[in-house]
Amino acid sequence: MSILLVGVSHHSAPVSLLEAVAVSEVDRDVLTEELIAGEHIDEAMIVTTCNRVEVYSAAKAFHPALDDVVALLSRHSGMAIDELSRHLYIRYSEAAAEHLFSVASGLDSMVVGEQQIIGQIRTAYQSASEIGAAGTTLHRLAQQALHVGKRVHTETGIDSAGASVVSVALDRAAEILDATGLDPAGSAADGPVAGRHLDGRRAVVLGAGAMGGLAVAHLGRGGISHIDVTNRTAERAERLSEIARDAGTPAAAFPLEELARAVARADILFTCTGAVGTVVTLGDVHTALAGRGELGHLVICDLGMPRDVDPAVAGLPGVTVLGIEALKEDPATSGAAAESDAARTIVDAELTAYTQAERMAEVGPLIGKLRGRGGQVVAAEMRRLEARLPEMDDKVRDEVANTVRRVVDKLLHPPTVKVKELAARSDGEDFAAVVSTLFDLDSIVDEEAS
Repeated sequence: MSILLVGVSHHSAPVSLLEAVAVSEVDRDVLTEELIAGEHIDEAMIVTTCNRVEVYSAAKAFHPALDDVVALLSRHSGMAIDELSRHLYIRYSEAAAEHLFSVASGLDSMVVGEQQIIGQIRTAYQSASEIGAAGTTLHRLAQQALHVGKRVHTETGIDSAGASVVSVALDRAAEILDATGLDPAGSAADGPVAGRHLDGRRAVVLGAGAMGGLAVAHLGRGGISHIDVTNRTAERAERLSEIARDAGTPAAAFPLEELARAVARADILFTCTGAVGTVVTLGDVHTALAGRGELGHLVICDLGMPRDVDPAVAGLPGVTVLGIEALKEDPATSGAAAESDAARTIVDAELTAYTQAERMAEVGPLIGKLRGRGGQVVAAEMRRLEARLPEMDDKVRDEVANTVRRVVDKLLHPPTVKVKELAARSDGEDFAAVVSTLFDLDSIVDEEAS
């Protein structure tokens, strides 16, 4: 069983397409179950983040499984297969594993080194396991990917070298607010973020998930004067505001329907809800701007995927919207070259160990058949001997059987050891095929079934 990856991300597609393909938590289970209900895919796991959707499957055959996955994504997104396929990337077998290890390590992220992806992979794996879609193949893949990600973040400085998407967005928001002049596009003059502060500023955080929690922490470290938190679930908003207060940052939760009123008092709106569809409407921002008085510029950090904020908001005077595409241009998203090299070294070493282990695991059934062939030879020869010497004593018969069995085991031991060693090589399948042919192992099933 080989691993097939079909994906789309910020590397391969514009935001508008990512929004169309975006998979919610509810949709994920439905789509996964649809995949394994077909005849070409035994296991499936969908990794979905703010800027990627990747389908990993244990495929019986490459092309039929690929057709199933692409057709599924086409139906889900409402896009024609030809249009969608131009933005998809496909990896198979070892290349699929390498990609997931890189993703778990933060090497494939928009901002190198971001850690949130590890939790998102874990969630995807747990979700697939709970509905029975993750079997042995995806279990080994996901567990190894999580291990690789943990190693990279523990053994390299990629965490500090590559800032998270949240910190990049909020640092840039602070830069814009501190700028003395803004061009029509809302960009700020270049300059170091160090030394800028958020003293006297207020922020609204919409969304109390992992990204919202990171935003609260970053705003607190930046010296924000007050944070208002809202979420579809009021309890989660209250909990996040409590965490902020415990860390020394004034914060309060408020109902989602009062969003415009809260934004009217804020300098920054940070949003990342995971909702499918617009959460912050043009009307919400119009109302907020009307109530701002002399407060000044409003910076909206929209890290939702699909976007939380109506795109028309970006055209309003006095408002700057920072989305995924804007963050691609930030210098912080392309730093950490040395730490990336160190992370890549770990990924390469772990990939080698993983692929060797997978190849050796694949020859397990072959070795079982080889030993089964030896058992057949012993049984056949003992039946022949007993037919010729029916008066043979039981003790003698047992001794002869043990002797024949030892001879067969000794003869099979070298090829058994050797096929395990050779299986770890990239051409290990060729050697396994030779052993199967030499010992006529494919006929064992037929003989046992007859």
